[in-house]
Amino acid sequence: MVATTGAQLLPTAAVTNLRKRLLPLTTVLTPNISEAKLLVENFGMERFPEIKSVEQLVQLGALLQPMGPEFTLIKGGHLPMDEDLNVAKKPEDRKYVVNVLHTGSDVMLYITKYSTSKNTHGTGCSLASAIASNLARSHDKNAWVAVEDACRYIEAGIKTSPDLGHGNGPINHFHSLSMTQVPPTESSLEIRPYYTDLDENI
Repeated sequence: MVATTGAQLLPTAAVTNLRKRLLPLTTVLTPNISEAKLLVENFGMERFPEIKSVEQLVQLGALLQPMGPEFTLIKGGHLPMDEDLNVAKKPEDRKYVVNVLHTGSDVMLYITKYSTSKNTHGTGCSLASAIASNLARSHDKNAWVAVEDACRYIEAGIKTSPDLGHGNGPINHFHSLSMTQVPPTESSLEIRPYYTDLDENI
């Protein structure tokens, strides 16, 4: 729906049809931040503010759940976070990438170490495709595990990516062809339940 440059790829009428007709049928919705904001505005809500922290990523995902998807994963790859999980203000502060999964009642943070690489073209689409593939091969359709495995797959793809041509290259989609489950690099993925202060006081 929205390119990395911020350009809207779908006309407003198409976004409305997608929101009304497809989202209620969706198992895992995987928008990037710009796409999530577009859906929120299309739903008639106020423009979502600039993302500055992981808490706002969680809030953004919560706004999409009433639109119908069973799960919503906000992809945070375009906004690297610092040690405190706030959006990094300087390149040297980029420590983590955080994807936020909503189930409607629970929130899980999928946190990987930020990789400095020019070979990240198509990571969002690759992540969504990996989740769909994992769901298709799973008998119980466990979205938590599907997202976990997909995050590990993408991280390994970035770490093992070859330099092809000029500019931003693709990740290495074939890093595990000789293996069945575990990617060939050590993963930094950390999975955390997200709790608010209110949850902790209950």
